[in-house]
Amino acid sequence: MSHSPSSFDEMIAADSSIREAYSGYRDWYDGQDQAALRRKGKEAEGFFRKTGITFNVYGDNAGEERLIPFDMIPRIITAREWRKLTKGIEQRVRALNAFLHDIYHRQEIVRAGRFPQRLIAENAAFLPEMVGMVPPGGVYTHIVGIDLVRTGPDDFMVLEDNARTPSGVSYMLENRETMMAMFPELFSKVPVRPVQDYPRRLAKSLAACAPACAGENPVVAVLTPGIYNSAYFEHSFLADQMGAELVEGSDLRVIDGRVAMRTTCGYTPIDVIYRRVDDEYLDPLTFNPDSALGVPGIMDVYRAGRITIANAPGTGIADDKAIYSFMPEIVEFYTGEKPLLANVPTWRCSEADSLAYVLDNLAELVVKEVHGSGGYGMLIGPTSSRKEVADFAVKLRAKPENYIAQPTLALSTVPIFTKAGLAPRHVDLRPFVLVSPQGIDITPGGLTRVALKKGSLVVNSSQGGGTKDSWVLED
Repeated sequence: MSHSPSSFDEMIAADSSIREAYSGYRDWYDGQDQAALRRKGKEAEGFFRKTGITFNVYGDNAGEERLIPFDMIPRIITAREWRKLTKGIEQRVRALNAFLHDIYHRQEIVRAGRFPQRLIAENAAFLPEMVGMVPPGGVYTHIVGIDLVRTGPDDFMVLEDNARTPSGVSYMLENRETMMAMFPELFSKVPVRPVQDYPRRLAKSLAACAPACAGENPVVAVLTPGIYNSAYFEHSFLADQMGAELVEGSDLRVIDGRVAMRTTCGYTPIDVIYRRVDDEYLDPLTFNPDSALGVPGIMDVYRAGRITIANAPGTGIADDKAIYSFMPEIVEFYTGEKPLLANVPTWRCSEADSLAYVLDNLAELVVKEVHGSGGYGMLIGPTSSRKEVADFAVKLRAKPENYIAQPTLALSTVPIFTKAGLAPRHVDLRPFVLVSPQGIDITPGGLTRVALKKGSLVVNSSQGGGTKDSWVLED
């Protein structure tokens, strides 16, 4: 395996020894027949086709469905590393919830001069309808995905916070199921913490956030935009695994001050909606009047405290990349502690001196849209042509407040299985975090996304990345 000196290799140390996390796995791997492993790789693909795990690529011809490539070499994290990570994730998620409560109430952080008012006032994701409103149980972000990258043995950094509707958890579950079906003996050799109970934990966490009017067993439903949505597979999969109802806006209506769903015996009230529909489509009476995906009047029921919407409307403001750049201040302001997980250094192009620096160093930096996602609308300086860099500079000068810039990180690498054997590729990690009044619950592992092209730093599935099983070892 060739090594670029700049990236931290998660399996092989600088002296070519195998790191602790991978020692048990590598012993097993070295005893395997390569031809048999190659057959297993093909088998995995068939397994995914059969389960129907696909995603749509928007803007692709006719929205064709594609398989996300799966790599069968797991990404492995030791129990000690995981303990350290979870402390940092928990601190950050607490701070995010406190921040959301604050900006929809007294805005103490603005009054204290620690955060600019304009980032709230001029933000499309800020919902005035949520001002003064406290969601049931005081929880804003019931499900959070924190994207992490690793740059050294003890250096994990947060790349972004997904507080709106983090997706990808179905891949975490299916990747594990596939690995257990293909290599059952491996799991008896290497003690890996389970992730399969995530749907049960999700159902329990959501039920704990039910409004006061809910009975002993709160009714939970998953609200999907429908079969044409790129994550529809995940919506139906989670509803099925949780034992919850999968509903579309047309199945719901407001009756006697409650949101109710159509069943074979008339309408039944529901208590908690895990919604996979964006804010603006949630209630045509409050937001976009043309929306056919939402429920007319649901916001009135919500404001009356008679339904829980997860995640709460208006949480999307926490996904904003300009707000991300203030996360160190946000964590310190609400927890009184220094952040345990570092942010990636970020230049806010809305600030004149930062913009000047970014324009001077565009060819070395990664520039992202403040509201962008999925790896679209960004510039990766080092891999762009001079013309692309010059064209991007024009966009940047025209709307500087639209962008932030970050250094190109030396993301850690994890081996993938290739025809020529193991080869290092860059990865990130999205752990899934559940929040309820009873506490914060982090599933051990998460979704590891891997850049399958040699040297590539873009791990998004829409840009040709793949996924692998993420293992957290037992102590």
